[in-house]
Amino acid sequence: MKKIKTKKNKILKFYTAKEVFKKSSKSEAFRDAYHEELVRLKLVQQIKKNRLENNLTQKALAGKAQMSQSVIARIESGTHSFSLGTLNRIAKVFNKEVELA
Repeated sequence: MKKIKTKKNKILKFYTAKEVFKKSSKSEAFRDAYHEELVRLKLVQQIKKNRLENNLTQKALAGKAQMSQSVIARIESGTHSFSLGTLNRIAKVFNKEVELA
């Protein structure tokens, strides 16, 4: 933690990401949400990797999966969630199956 005094004599405390994460990771709810987000982001990476390996544009993938290109763009941006149904439609394009372990 780093403390800085402002011009108005107010003390501001700054914490590193590591300090914040260490404190937050003690919460089971935080750990569960963090793990869920990591899984989602790994799926996003796999979708983009498969698309590029198959020389498909977002538009081509979307057409094969019967959805709009904007859906693929939002998924690949990593900022939007997606349904299991959407994931399954994309997986079928690559002859893959969604499997829950």
